Amino acid sequence: MTAEWEKRSCGSGGFFARRSTCISYLSVSGHGMGHLKRNQALRGFLFDSPLGCDLPSDTHMRRQQPRETAHRLSGYTLLVIFMLIFVHAAGALPRRENHAIHKEIEALEQEWRQAIVDNNVKVMDGLLADDYIGITSNGTIETKAQVLAQRRAGTVRITALNINDMHVRVYSDTAVVTSRADLTGSNGASDISGEYRYTRVYNRRFGKWKIVSFEASRMHDATGKPEKR
Repeated sequence: MTAEWEKRSCGSGGFFARRSTCISYLSVSGHGMGHLKRNQALRGFLFDSPLGCDLPSDTHMRRQQPRETAHRLSGYTLLVIFMLIFVHAAGALPRRENHAIHKEIEALEQEWRQAIVDNNVKVMDGLLADDYIGITSNGTIETKAQVLAQRRAGTVRITALNINDMHVRVYSDTAVVTSRADLTGSNGASDISGEYRYTRVYNRRFGKWKIVSFEASRMHDATGKPEKR
């Protein structure tokens, strides 16, 4: 009867039922203190006596699982932290590189400005890409060959050029410059002096930045007239 009740109450299968039968048998048939001590020793072997909850001793392994899970979670957390630190460190490299590129592009802008004022065709030739396309303030499209030809012929002449409000944006091997130019000059018989907004695009090729595109727009005052210096 005791063995059957143990089997029904625990429901843990034959392994636990066989041990319950053995314990119940000793409990019923044991006489004297000797049998009682053996019974207690056997229960201490089969049950988690330190916990005092009469659970099978094999549950001790199951109780270790949360601790093992905690160890796994701790390892996973450390891995995530390491990856975040690595990504943060890797992300810092492009920012430093972009800062250096900004300075390089700004220097190239000043080099181009000086070449325009000095009418230095050689420097212009080195800065312009072979597939360069420019759009002037009046909508005229110019290739590299046309720009250099006008400079050699003296058709376009810039005597003063000040650049301000410059912004540089870098996209991998492409840099976009937006700026404001205040110039004094002429194009043939036309006076082109005034204030302009322009966009110049650089592309890095074989480690060198080249001007691939340019577009200028003349600024106007509140009345719609071109601004003069």
